[in-house]
Amino acid sequence: MVTIAAEALSVTLGARAVVDGVSVRIGTGLTGILGPNGAGKSTLVRALLGLIPFAGNVSIDGESTASLGRAKVARTIAYLPQGQTVHWPVSAERLVMLGRVPYLGPLSRPGEADRDAVRRAMALAEVGHLGDRAVTELSGGERARVLLARALAVEAPALIADEPLASLDPAHQIGGMEILRARADAGGTVVAVLHDLTLAARFCERLLVMDGGRLVADGAPDAVLTPALLAEVYGVSGWFGEGLVVPLERLTLTNPPARG
Repeated sequence: MVTIAAEALSVTLGARAVVDGVSVRIGTGLTGILGPNGAGKSTLVRALLGLIPFAGNVSIDGESTASLGRAKVARTIAYLPQGQTVHWPVSAERLVMLGRVPYLGPLSRPGEADRDAVRRAMALAEVGHLGDRAVTELSGGERARVLLARALAVEAPALIADEPLASLDPAHQIGGMEILRARADAGGTVVAVLHDLTLAARFCERLLVMDGGRLVADGAPDAVLTPALLAEVYGVSGWFGEGLVVPLERLTLTNPPARG
């Protein structure tokens, strides 16, 4: 089990507070981070990983990310950034092998354990048949699944995935969430930045909602995803069913309802 904690975490870019005073503790399970565009979701996860300067405190299992060092953080938390572009025609298998870099010395070569981890990850992401293909020749969805496999190949006890469902068709969106759910059920700490409210409600046991750089909601999906929250945070009305949250239309609200 890995516990990631932030206390009064703030990130300022230019003159704007992109993340503003967020305090949160994330442990075992699948936690979704929701919020509109520009809410600070991606900046929050990058700060949790120590990838950008921030004010406040961030710790992993009680130790600050600064004291742990980049290599230790990379072995503890696998990271799938959003919207990565690959500019070189490396094979899919070699790209996935980059997930093993945290375990390799400067001049060392991947061993059989690394190759086994890559095979497992590619099978999970359903990209084993793409191993010899150049990543630059893949479709957006295929490339997204290869990049997910790279994060899975780390086989770290925690995983942070930023918009892992982007470019995926419905079947692979569900498959991606099933992979994240399975890792959580096996005792992993999994965090996913998501936009699909229904998939978040179905697969996550906890949701964090960001708006304007602040954490405005934290709890179980049925407690967080309410008509009032959709109206206030997203500016939309919604239809709610069992495990379903469907945005219906945009709202113009001068005084949004208080969240219940």
